[in-house]
Order: sequence, then C-alpha cells, then structure tokens
Amino acid sequence: MNSLARIEIPVAEPVSDTTERPLRFITCGSVDDGKSTLIGRLLWDTKAVKQDQAESLQSGSTPAQNSLGLLDFALLLDGLQAEREQGITIDVAYRYFSSGRRSFIVADTPGHEQYTRNMATGASTADVAVILVDAQYGVLKQTRRHLAIAALMGIRHLILAVNKIDLTGYDRSGFETIAAAFAVMARGHGVDDVVAIPVSALRGENIVQRADKTMPWYQGQTLVEALEAAPAMTQAQAAFRFPVQRVVRPHEGIRGYQGTLAGGSVALGDEIAVLPSGLTARVSQIITFDGRRAAANAGDAVTLTLDRQIDIARGDMLAAPTQPPLRGQSFQARLIVLNDDGLDPGKHYWLKSSGRRQRVKVNPESVLDLAGGDWQPATQLTVNQIAVAELRFGETAIFDRYVDNRVTGAFILIHPDTNDTIAGGMITGFPAGTAAASPDDSSERVVISLPARLADRLIAHEAFSSFREHARISRLAEGDATGPQRDIDLSA
Repeated sequence: MNSLARIEIPVAEPVSDTTERPLRFITCGSVDDGKSTLIGRLLWDTKAVKQDQAESLQSGSTPAQNSLGLLDFALLLDGLQAEREQGITIDVAYRYFSSGRRSFIVADTPGHEQYTRNMATGASTADVAVILVDAQYGVLKQTRRHLAIAALMGIRHLILAVNKIDLTGYDRSGFETIAAAFAVMARGHGVDDVVAIPVSALRGENIVQRADKTMPWYQGQTLVEALEAAPAMTQAQAAFRFPVQRVVRPHEGIRGYQGTLAGGSVALGDEIAVLPSGLTARVSQIITFDGRRAAANAGDAVTLTLDRQIDIARGDMLAAPTQPPLRGQSFQARLIVLNDDGLDPGKHYWLKSSGRRQRVKVNPESVLDLAGGDWQPATQLTVNQIAVAELRFGETAIFDRYVDNRVTGAFILIHPDTNDTIAGGMITGFPAGTAAASPDDSSERVVISLPARLADRLIAHEAFSSFREHARISRLAEGDATGPQRDIDLSA
C-alpha cells in the first residue's frame, strides 16, 4: 500500500514584500522525460496537495505506472482522460503553489511535437523555463525545439533538470556532459543564464530536499531553491507604452482611454505621444476601479484622460515622446507556425498586436534546423517550424523589439478567410538596410492648427478631397483669441 506520509520541510520566513507577484515558469522537454512527475512531486513536497487530491492520487497510482511502489505524481497534472490512458501530457496544466519564500504558477507543457503550439502558449507568459532531459538519453531533437521556443518567447533564465539520474547510477560525468552541451546550445540562442540540476523526480531527489547521500558530488541548488532565486520579468523599467483598448465617454466633456500599461509608468502631468498620429498631450486623470491615482505602472488596468481632446481610437498607442516605439512598413520577426496547413509565402494575413489589426505579407527567410541547430534558407513554412521572416505592411506599423517589450513586440497572424491563427511571432527589428519611420518625419506627417470655423471650411472645400481619407482631425480643448481650434493631421 502506498504511503501518504509527507516530507517535512522547514518553512522559511515569508519575504516582507507581500505584493511581489508569483513567479511563472514552465516545464518542457521531450516525451517521457518526467515533466508531470517532477511538478507533481514538487507540489507534493511543498504541501500544495489537498487531502482529497492525495486520496485520489493514492487510488489512481498503480504498480503498472510505477514500478518503485511510489505514488504516481504525474496524476496530479495529467487531468485529461486521454493523458491518463496514454501516460502523456496533451494540454497545458497550470498549478499554483508556494514554497514559503515565494509563490509560483507552473505550466506543465506537452512534450510531443504535435502539441508544440501548446508549449508555445505556456512559454508566452513565463519568466523561467525548466527544461527536462532524461539522463539516459541526453539532449534530443524535441529538447532543442523547446529551448528554441523558450528563447524565442523571450525567456532568459533556464533551469536544466537532468531527470532520472538514479537510472544512470547517479553518474556525475554523464550529468556534466549533458549540462555542458546544453549550455552551448543555450548560448547559441542568446541565453547565458542556465542552472543545471541532477534530479530524480520520482524519488524526490534535489527537488525540495537535497540528495546528499546519493549525490554528494553535487553542491548546487535544489530545484525549489533555483526557482526561489530566479528573477521575474518586469516591464516596469521599459519605456511607457499604453495600447488603447477602448474609448469611453461617460458624460459630456470627458473622453477616457482604457487599457493596460504594457510598459513603464505614467503620472499626472506627464507628456505622452499618440501614435500613429504623433500628436502630444498631457495626462490629466488616471482612473482605476478603486478610484483616481497619481500614477500607474506596467500591468495596471486604467482609464487615462488627457488635457485636450485628440482623435484617438482603439488600436492607437500612447507612448513616451522621448522613447518612441519602432515605426515603419517593414520589420524582421521570428515566428512559430501553429496551423497544420502551414504558412503561404507572399499571402496577405491579418496581423494582430496590442489591439491593432493590420494586413501584412510574410516573406520567409530561414528556418531553424533542429538537428544541427543552425538556420537554413527557406521559402516554405510548415507547422511547428521556427522561422525568420520579413513582414511587409501597406501602412505604417508600430512595434517594439520583443526583447524590449513582450507585449508590444509580439503578434499573431490570422487567416483572412477562416480566422484561424496561423502563427505567433516576435519583432526583432528592422530588416537590414531598411530605414525607420520617424514620428517627426515631415515627409510623412504635417499637422496644422486653425480656428475651428476656418478649419471646417477648409475640410469641406473641393481641393481638400484628396486628403480626407488620411486626415486626422481633433478639436483642442482651449482656443486663443480667435476661438476654438482644430488640429488637422495630413498623414501620408
């Protein structure tokens, strides 16, 4: 009979900063590397398993699933019937737990190649990736794929868990060989922060408790210690970015812009630039569900009002005038193909990013060869391929590099006929030899301010007809001696 006795863990004093958000991390790796078992053991040893779950785990664990007579911890994560029947992970399972020092949200992602899109979904919001490798087989093709996706998604802190180390007789040299090879691969993707840990998920060695008896040669961190020390990603230090999700007018004279700060911070009186128009204004109110505030930070959902009325619509972006995003009609991006039918080169797709939706043509340049780890020229893209491509827009597009802002630097491609999601991607910058569009480029934008009556007559004149499609018109809150003013932006 399996025992329900739990390991007693010394509970550390909680950190003083109770407002720190949970660290989000994913587990990934090849099939049967033991991802679900590792996370199940982590939940069990940190006492995050409720009594009814523990009883269900006992009744669900069978000798066929576990030859050591231990509990089958994978059942805490594999909730779908198909997962239990096949012994694999299909969907992304999210769990919350705490070690006493820190809180965590873990996403257990599938290892099968056909579910790569599920792994990419889990990685898109993660701070850290825990990549498992079976100590018996070392780095495999799917391990390379998951490493590439983790790096593609902007994850810069990796934990390599060399699992099933007990099945190799706790071979130190084998562990060090795998760790060295993985570190080289990670550096090839621009990731230098890698912590390698030899573990046995089923036996609970180096997960929460140290394996001093079986692995006295390892003096590094346990998995939970490495997670406690891992840095959380934050957009607080990034430039101010506020994609407008909704425009509201609760009553006459008030026009508010709702959304979530995608980067930086904003305070009352700050000057902001409205993109793509380039018009500027100052923040007059910051309103939240709990009332008015003097400032807001990245991640806060707020309503902003400005000191003058400007033509702002859903999909526009408010940004720091001194730190504007990239603007242009051509960008280079890395993307992962998510649709079974692949991606058609030269076809127009809808690109959606930060509330904006624009038509784009995708020109593939290269794909990642997972066997050799290098980039190969490509003209066709199939499902699960990781590629570099050029995005060409018919109008000015606004982005940040993904490494600078994970919100305003990311996008998805949507099929114009079926509305299927074709790919997900990240902006890396401008293609070689492509010039950026400046917010103050006089060849692209002319703004004139006129008295309201004169502006209305000008707009109605036949000579102005060719500009009407592109002109953006806003009424200033205050005028001068000539009366109310209008801004007319003659965008190219």
